[in-house]
Amino acid sequence: MSTYTARRLMFMIPVLLGISVIVFLIMEMIPGDPAQAILGSYATPENLERLRRNLGLDRPFVERYFIWLGNLLRGDLGQSFRLNRPVLDEVLDRLGPTVLLAGSSLMLASILGLAAGVVTAVKQFGWQDILFTVLVLIGISTPSFWLGLMLVLLFSLQLGWFPVSGMTSVFGGGDFLDILHHLILPSVTLAVVATGVIARLTRSTMLEVLRRDYVRSARAKGLTEREVIFKHAFRNALVGVIPVLGIQAGFVIGGAVYIETVFQWPGIGRMLVGAILTRDILLVQGGVVVVAALYVVINLITDVLQHLLDPRIKA
Repeated sequence: MSTYTARRLMFMIPVLLGISVIVFLIMEMIPGDPAQAILGSYATPENLERLRRNLGLDRPFVERYFIWLGNLLRGDLGQSFRLNRPVLDEVLDRLGPTVLLAGSSLMLASILGLAAGVVTAVKQFGWQDILFTVLVLIGISTPSFWLGLMLVLLFSLQLGWFPVSGMTSVFGGGDFLDILHHLILPSVTLAVVATGVIARLTRSTMLEVLRRDYVRSARAKGLTEREVIFKHAFRNALVGVIPVLGIQAGFVIGGAVYIETVFQWPGIGRMLVGAILTRDILLVQGGVVVVAALYVVINLITDVLQHLLDPRIKA
C-alpha cells in the first residue's frame, strides 16, 4: 500500500510541472498588454514601462517562467496588483468556500448518483428505471448556470425559502445554519450534472456485476437479495465507479467558476473571473495552479481508495 501511494506521489511531480507550464503559457498567449490593462488607457509611457519592469514583462518568456516557478516552489505566488496583497493569502482565503461548495456538491452527487444507479440496475426495465433514466437525461442536458438562475427565481424570489446570493447573511450571519442555508441552492445546482453521470455509470457497472458467476453463487447459497446486492455486487461495482468520482470532482471544481458567479459565492472561481477581467496575471496564475493541484490530489485519493478496494490494481 505504501509503495503504491509513493509511486502515485512520484507521478504527481511531472503532472504539476506540466500544469505550471500550461498555465504560464496560456497567460502569455492572451492578447493585449497586461500593464495597459492594469493602469488604464490614460497611463503615461513612463508608468507603463515601470510596471512592465516590476512584472518582469521586459524579460524573455523562459526566464520569466523559471523565476515564477522558483518563487512558486518557495510558496511565493507574487503580489496581486488589483488587490494589493499577496496572491497566496488571497487564494487561501478563497479556497475554503470553494472546497466547501465543491465538496458538498460532490458528496450530494455521489450519494444520489450511487443510490439511483443501484436502484435502476436492480429494477431494470421497471418504472423506477424509466423514471430515473428520464430524470438523469434531463439533469445532464440542463446547463448548470441556467438551472441556478431558475432555482434562484423560484426558491428565492418567488417562494423566499433561500437567500439569493452570498455565503452568509449581511446582518447577524456566519453561523453553521446560516452558511448551510446559503449553501443549499448552489450545491444542488452544481451537483445535478455530476449526479447524472455517476448514476448512469453505476447502473451500467451494477448490471455487469449482477450477471457475474459469484453473484449467482451467492444467491444459490440462500443469501438475501439485500446481502447479495450490497455485500457482493455493490462493492465490486464501486471499484469501477470510484475513478469517475475523481473525474467528476474536477468538473465540479471547474463548474464552481460560473456557479460562484451566479450565486456570488466568495470562492476561487469568482476571484478568477474578476482577476481575468482586470488582467491580474499573478492572481490568475496562482488561482489556477492551486485549483489544478487540488484536482491532482483528489485523483490521488481516488486512486488509493480504488487500490484499497481492489489490491490487484497496479499503478
